[in-house]
Amino acid sequence: MSHEAEIAGIGVGVGPDGDEVPAVILRAREQLLPIFVTRDQANSVRMGLSDRVFERPLTHDLLVEMVTEFGGAVDGVRIDDLTDGTFYAKIDAESYDAGQSREFVFDARPSDAIALAIRFECPITVADEVLDAAGQPPDSIEIESRSDGVFPHSPGEEDRDESDFRYR
Repeated sequence: MSHEAEIAGIGVGVGPDGDEVPAVILRAREQLLPIFVTRDQANSVRMGLSDRVFERPLTHDLLVEMVTEFGGAVDGVRIDDLTDGTFYAKIDAESYDAGQSREFVFDARPSDAIALAIRFECPITVADEVLDAAGQPPDSIEIESRSDGVFPHSPGEEDRDESDFRYR
């Protein structure tokens, strides 16, 4: 079974070497699911959440334009596997040609799937097995309010309030 998830925010955790590592935090089945990503991926998710538009499209924005222009749509994304500490995702898409629908499923990194889900405004679902293995109770993640952002902003991005998720 899968559960619809919402993006609780972008945060930081501590990696094995003690460095801060960005994470997209999903909320599903009354649990938080931290998915560690690169700074660039976290910034792409943050940019999608802020609806900020650049003069020239960024990669995820370009992909949305291309899929849409070619008569396609993304219907949903799934975080459906966790193997050896690595999350796996699928993108459910379809295209339309002469009134006929054709369905596609693409393998994706969860960060890319989430960034596209934001832009396509489609659901994100997480499999029970993934939540059982990596879901965290809400009280296991400390939330601090910050006004300087979680990690360095992309060039030209304005400061705004957001939550900083830190692992205890």
